[in-house]
Amino acid sequence: MKLDHIVLFLSDLDRCLPFYDRLLPLLGFEKLRDHVFVNAEAIHFDLRLSTEPEHGYHRYAPGLNHLAFTADSLEQIVETGEAMAAAGFEVPEIQKFSDGHALFLRDADGMRIELGVYN
Repeated sequence: MKLDHIVLFLSDLDRCLPFYDRLLPLLGFEKLRDHVFVNAEAIHFDLRLSTEPEHGYHRYAPGLNHLAFTADSLEQIVETGEAMAAAGFEVPEIQKFSDGHALFLRDADGMRIELGVYN
């Protein structure tokens, strides 16, 4: 089996969509229609408005902790971080681990998106 799609519920589309509109094409996704992206492996990334926005994201709450994407190289992570920073999004330092590097971006709701390259 393979992953088919990801659905993220966002608290406010106007506040959250610009982040994904910029990031997802950098990760190889193309916009299929409003709020829906697809990549070469036919994985769909669907962004929807939450009907319960007051519950919000919390890193250690039950449910999804973060989404992780594997980069081809550290340079690809650096370039993606630079593109996101140039678009006005907060970009933290790339973290170095014993087995690689990772950049943890956050959307406007606090959801973490990991871009990593590991040995």
